[in-house]
Amino acid sequence: MIRLSAGILLYRRRGKDVEVLLLHPGGPLWSAKDSWTIPKGEIEPGEDIISAAKREFYEEVGVVAPEGKLTDLGSEKQSPVKINHIWGLEGDIDISKFSSNEFTMEWPPHSGNKASFPECDKAGWFSLDAAEKKLFASQAGFIHTLRQNIDNI
Repeated sequence: MIRLSAGILLYRRRGKDVEVLLLHPGGPLWSAKDSWTIPKGEIEPGEDIISAAKREFYEEVGVVAPEGKLTDLGSEKQSPVKINHIWGLEGDIDISKFSSNEFTMEWPPHSGNKASFPECDKAGWFSLDAAEKKLFASQAGFIHTLRQNIDNI
């Protein structure tokens, strides 16, 4: 069964430059990796896709997404069973207020111990070039789409 995720790629203009907000996945499996993600998550049963994107932004960033026009950046397959649908949104937030929801997992593996970790442990603003390099490969296409359409948004 295919799982659908929705998210918001927040961007801001700095003169002629554009920066996007990315998150670093939390937990011990990602702590030493420089891999980043767009704020997104799975759509709950009965939930519309835009509401899911806004809810996930709040859960992963700890700040309500700014008001503004959402621009459809399309869908990309993340895995054989997961598809991400992302919207671009121009706005700015103070990432010093960043906080993420938590998840629980067995850690260390096979220990029987449960530990809680933030779903995302860092937030940062990145240029489009840097974002394309830091994002998971399955999400980099959203930066390309944003870059192609930024002048028309």
